[in-house]
Amino acid sequence: MLQQTQVKTVIPYFVKFMERFPDINSLANAEEDEVLSYWSGLGYYSRGRNLLKSAKILQKEFSSVMPDTSEQLQLLPGIGKSTAGAILSLGFKIKAPILDGNAKRVLVRYYNINDPVDLASTVNKLWEIAETNLPEKECDVYTQAIMDVGALICKRSKPECIKCPLSNACVSKKENTHNLLPIRSPKKEKPIKKLYWLILQNEDGEILLENKKTKGVWEGLWTFIGFQEHHCRKEYIKQLSKNYSVLQEGKKIKHNFTHYKLDIDLLHLRVHGKIQNLDNKKVWFNNEDLMKVGLPSPVTKELEQIKKNDSYSFL
Repeated sequence: MLQQTQVKTVIPYFVKFMERFPDINSLANAEEDEVLSYWSGLGYYSRGRNLLKSAKILQKEFSSVMPDTSEQLQLLPGIGKSTAGAILSLGFKIKAPILDGNAKRVLVRYYNINDPVDLASTVNKLWEIAETNLPEKECDVYTQAIMDVGALICKRSKPECIKCPLSNACVSKKENTHNLLPIRSPKKEKPIKKLYWLILQNEDGEILLENKKTKGVWEGLWTFIGFQEHHCRKEYIKQLSKNYSVLQEGKKIKHNFTHYKLDIDLLHLRVHGKIQNLDNKKVWFNNEDLMKVGLPSPVTKELEQIKKNDSYSFL
């Protein structure tokens, strides 16, 4: 959960997740829909899916026992060298390096590394430094310490050098370049993708959602019915019963992903009568049902808005 997400955001999710899935077997035996329901709103949903896949592998191939070598850990979905190092160091107290964002920032500033940190050559150099700096004893204490220094003191902006236990030997502090580091390669402008959502709500207040079975950032999650082209949404509406009313149209939603931006156009209809010929990817959900499945953040936010509006009669 802490991959690409701040601690304060993770804590409530972690607590609920661990209450429901306290061990490997309880997670391995769960359905993906339920696992993702505990991940809804946290983003980067592949992490939740990878946790479930890893639990199943551990149950089947490792007798539900966590392996204690970096090579075996990195065979599990979603675990790279740094996460493996954190598990070994913090979980098993085995000497192993980490290079998460916080540790990387500390090392870059401490050694005044002026090469862009997103270059493979720089990353390789940092791995060498991380391994060289490992103590022979209490590796877990060192690992936690370098992460904490990066998160709480050597922050991205306005590092609090006066509080830092490393400031006396920090090269970038001596050369007054600490506020300029780390350096990254120039960012490319993210491409924009269009999406046209259709929110269908029946007379009982239920919402029609579809499951994203295809590969992608929202794989396995439930979303409003979506179309890549405006005319495709219009054609779909033509197939509905003529007896419907428009609750909302023209609303625009923007959502950012790592590699692109999503512009969503939203149309919300209430349908009267049955919708025929629904495929098995589309299901009517009431409010209680929605708590049991994974939903992308913009879907969750829109559902909250719908519930606040009494005229929508959402159950």
